[in-house]
Amino acid sequence: MSAAPAAPHACDGACAATGDLRTLMAAFPTGVAVVAAADPAGEPIGMTCSSLCSVALDPPTLLVCLREHGPTAAAVLASGAFTVNLLDDGARHVAELFASGAEDRFAHVRWRPGPCGPHLTADAHSTADCRVARAQTVGDHVVVFGSVARVTARREPRPLLYGMRRFKTWEGAGSIADPAGPLGARMHATTDNTEN
Repeated sequence: MSAAPAAPHACDGACAATGDLRTLMAAFPTGVAVVAAADPAGEPIGMTCSSLCSVALDPPTLLVCLREHGPTAAAVLASGAFTVNLLDDGARHVAELFASGAEDRFAHVRWRPGPCGPHLTADAHSTADCRVARAQTVGDHVVVFGSVARVTARREPRPLLYGMRRFKTWEGAGSIADPAGPLGARMHATTDNTEN
């Protein structure tokens, strides 16, 4: 008995509408970060980013997706380094500022230079200093893989979240999962608390 011919797949050569992808991803809430770097003149550049993902624990690697022709992507690729600043739940105004077209964003926040770029000391509970390990252009964005050189944890995380096109806070935030548990053991990261 012969098999029936395979039906054509919806994925064969087709692309979903941009709006469909936006709707899909709006239903996937994420933390909010500011990705920052120093441009060739040494000036700080940064943007709000929720396209952030851990890639590997050994070696510690994460990725961020940046608009290909934006100033932040240009600064990250030119300097070969960047920071990922995970925003506190009270930093919605910072997320909105760094998502805007304002050119003087860093004039409105407390920050200091770090080994790989700007640290938002007042508004980010944690910052990762990263070296660019690889970059890949995909459509209108560039996926940047960062080798994590150092993680600075300033205080207990109370993360700002974004989903369904609005900002929220994590109910019950303030305690990290037991690092001795099976999930905690996999999620645990080394921190450096030397920053004031």
